[in-house]
Amino acid sequence: NIDMTVKDVIDFLNDYAPLEYAEDFDNAGLIVGDKNNKVSGILICHDSIPEVIDEAINLGYNLIISFHPILFKGIKKLIPNNYVNRSIIKAVKNDISIFSTHTALDNSKFGVNMQLCKEIGIIETKILFPKKDTIKKLTTFIPSESTQKLKDEIFKTGAGSIGKYENCSFSFKGVGTFKGNKESKPTIGKKLQNNDQNESCVNITFLKHLEEKVLTALKNTHPYEEIAYEIKILENYNENIGMGMYGEFKKPMSEKEFLSFLKNKLNVKFVKHSKLLGKQVKKIAVLGGSGSFGIAKAIEVGADIFITSDLKYHDYYKAEKSLLLVDVGHYESEQFTNKLMYDILTKKFPNFAIALTKINTNPVNYS
Repeated sequence: NIDMTVKDVIDFLNDYAPLEYAEDFDNAGLIVGDKNNKVSGILICHDSIPEVIDEAINLGYNLIISFHPILFKGIKKLIPNNYVNRSIIKAVKNDISIFSTHTALDNSKFGVNMQLCKEIGIIETKILFPKKDTIKKLTTFIPSESTQKLKDEIFKTGAGSIGKYENCSFSFKGVGTFKGNKESKPTIGKKLQNNDQNESCVNITFLKHLEEKVLTALKNTHPYEEIAYEIKILENYNENIGMGMYGEFKKPMSEKEFLSFLKNKLNVKFVKHSKLLGKQVKKIAVLGGSGSFGIAKAIEVGADIFITSDLKYHDYYKAEKSLLLVDVGHYESEQFTNKLMYDILTKKFPNFAIALTKINTNPVNYS
């Protein structure tokens, strides 16, 4: 761990919550710094505001892992006239790298909403908005006798997993034809001649962030000089990647009881909510951060209550007397993210200097 680089930390986090699944509007990833820099220590925060940069400087730590990206939109002038620019200038001057997980962690099965469900006590969880376009399929053609070796190597990358099953593939046999030109060096058959070869057509699905590893395994294992293959993106919904979660509460309780329980768990004095319906709370949907877009989906899955934040006045009408909408506050809905990041990083790098910020970066105050 002594020579750990920013890239080492990023690679681990990218395995945990791949940046490929961050939303298009987002700016998750390495925002400031050189990925090849050696890391002196890691500071974990929700927002990398100037006070947090100062905290890192005082600790002697040069990598900040934040949930929200400090830089969200393009900037044309880098002068210290706002908190964003001041943070970036201060980080650059002190050679501090800033990495943001944001919607990559929102969309992770083991991310923001998983942690919120865990803290509240929601079990048997499922993704509220499963994502499309995250699954790809490799099709390649290979001499039949080399099929198993190829599949074994590709499975090692994590490809071929479908739900609760691993090493999934589909193959069928046929005859491939080819004719190498005078510059070819065929491993099977002869150049300048038509060749027929008994081959297998192998099909394996994989998550799109694994594509580089899958192609490396293919090229390192396939015996042909030129490899025939194709990759297609599938429209299947991915039940393991996406925004929000829903599940069952351990024991049913009244809405008033649950609201009291929720405030205690989230350590808040009050929450905003739609009209009480007099229902028992059993099925619960959550979406950390701004989640008004999830109201209809929460109703669709049969949730008794939808916990999120940043609901506007007219959003509360969308409850349609079908469920109870609860706005707990933006920061409050994501507050357990820092602890999640700390836990996984200290487990991965147990002998390294890692600290949670002591600064509450929530900009919203209540009187």
